[in-house]
Amino acid sequence: MSEDDGRDRVFSRRLSEVKAFEFNETVASVFQDMISRSVPGYSLLLRMIGLYADIFVTPASRVYDLGCSLGEASLLVADQTRDIDCRIIAVDNSAAMIEQCRQHPPGGTSIEWCCGDIRDTTIENASVVVLNLTLQFLQPEERPALLQRIFDGLNPGGILVLSEKIVFEDATENERMTQLYQGFKKTMGYSDLEISQKRNALENVLIPDSDQQHRQRLESIGFDEIYQCFRGFNFVSYLAIKA
Repeated sequence: MSEDDGRDRVFSRRLSEVKAFEFNETVASVFQDMISRSVPGYSLLLRMIGLYADIFVTPASRVYDLGCSLGEASLLVADQTRDIDCRIIAVDNSAAMIEQCRQHPPGGTSIEWCCGDIRDTTIENASVVVLNLTLQFLQPEERPALLQRIFDGLNPGGILVLSEKIVFEDATENERMTQLYQGFKKTMGYSDLEISQKRNALENVLIPDSDQQHRQRLESIGFDEIYQCFRGFNFVSYLAIKA
């Protein structure tokens, strides 16, 4: 295989210094392979977002994909809402990611690709907001304010889709799920070196919450229905509905 075949080799060579993980051009060029091989059930997560869009997007409303990366969720939503008058706003702070998003051919509902900070994004008239493996990259103290702004910007009956890597409060369960997840990555072709170096790069960059923390936060903000609709080892996805 060539070096530019889209295969994730970011951590395949031993690095003299493992720097903090960044969504830079190198990562953007292989991100589709990286995410599909790193998150159990990732393709199913995306299909579920398309399903939610089909059910919950309402005419003349907005859909926000916050931390859109390469825009796969937005594209699925656009395909599902091609017959609905809605507006899709996809936001990411990685210029390299947004540049690739803008290369997607138009189709279905048009998408506004925005390079910016999701913490500064105005949320209004929303029927669906997607945080697909995004919240975990914000500092923990910044998370409640963002979620509150999302809740306030959702229309009645609107939803938040929140997918995250989690930690388990029970030490034995957490250790076992971590072991299984590392094994999963090996089955996807990653070496021990790649797994170790990426884990070090993500330390203090990806800071996961527990299931209880997510639920308590969503409840305190005001979501009336909270469902964990997906779990693959230590990855989960919630559907939170505003009454």
